[in-house]
Amino acid sequence: MTLRSKRFAAAVLAFLAAVLGVWAGGFPLSFYTDFPIGGWQWVSLLGPYNEHLVRDFGATMLALLVFTVWAWRTPTAEKLRITGWAWLLFSAVHFLWHLLHLDVFTTFHKIGNVVALALILLPAVLLVLPGRKAEIRGQS
Repeated sequence: MTLRSKRFAAAVLAFLAAVLGVWAGGFPLSFYTDFPIGGWQWVSLLGPYNEHLVRDFGATMLALLVFTVWAWRTPTAEKLRITGWAWLLFSAVHFLWHLLHLDVFTTFHKIGNVVALALILLPAVLLVLPGRKAEIRGQS
């Protein structure tokens, strides 16, 4: 993995964190009823509305956004790898929970959930992968 491709993965994660963080943190009821798009109700099918829980998810995304933008703006192999581990930890736990609670969805939405959550795991994994030898030695 090159530093450029790792920066791209970080940018993707930062974008997702910004969208999810602002939506869930600033508009929790809308996030609950409308995520990922109006009518699909991926969050509301999983239990009763809890404003605190939704806002906490949004705050988590915003915290990851700050961390990810910092690593993206001043990239080193170490910063990007640590950012990847933070995202991977969050995403793996989140992915596993949703994998165990797919029974409320239709087949189409089960597939959508798994794909959407995997698309967050993928850039996190890319950040964790070792870089080229020159980048590891700090000669990027």
